[in-house]
Amino acid sequence: MKSLLNGRWALVTSAAAVALSTFGYSHAQQAAPAQAPQLSANVSKYGIAVVDISAIFKRHARFKATMDSMKAEMEKIEAELKADRETITKAEAHRNTFNVGQPEYKRADEEVARMMAEFQLKMGRLRKDFMEREAKIYYQTYTEVVQAVNYYAKRNNIGLVLRFSGESIDPNRRDDVLREINKQVVMQDSIDITLDVLMLLNSREQSSPQQTGAQALRPTQPGTQGPR
Repeated sequence: MKSLLNGRWALVTSAAAVALSTFGYSHAQQAAPAQAPQLSANVSKYGIAVVDISAIFKRHARFKATMDSMKAEMEKIEAELKADRETITKAEAHRNTFNVGQPEYKRADEEVARMMAEFQLKMGRLRKDFMEREAKIYYQTYTEVVQAVNYYAKRNNIGLVLRFSGESIDPNRRDDVLREINKQVVMQDSIDITLDVLMLLNSREQSSPQQTGAQALRPTQPGTQGPR
């Protein structure tokens, strides 16, 4: 079951359980840009930027905290499942103390079968629940990243933002080499806005709790820009 939570930075994966509410950006803009690097002259010149989505997911504070919480929850569930499996093992050992064909063996074997069926159902239900919750977390976080990119782009007159990967490659690793060959952006000249978008996302604590995400992401009026 650990595979459900480890190593997934692509979009795949309870609102009440993990509360990934959309946050406002209008107040965040007052804090984040003061720390963010100055907008590259090349971004302004070309009106084009690139963003590393995978890097943002890896450093998105709330996403990381939520996934860590799910991992801790999963470890508790795994301990519970391990205890269930040990109970079944003891029941199997007890069954094997009887000879096949004895009434006691038959009753014990039926009990083991019942316990195994309940165990499989329980494990399947938990697996499905985690996969669905993980999918929601990834989707909601990705949606927030896209909203932040859109907000940042409109605010800085950027007409096109392309997804790219700034991750270094190991030439001895086949997967790394294939990723490098298949990447869409071959070259970018100081137009990476990843850090800016990440800081905007992580500054959500400064947002107004009364303001909804839709209100906070209302586009800037034509001809105006927020403070930079």
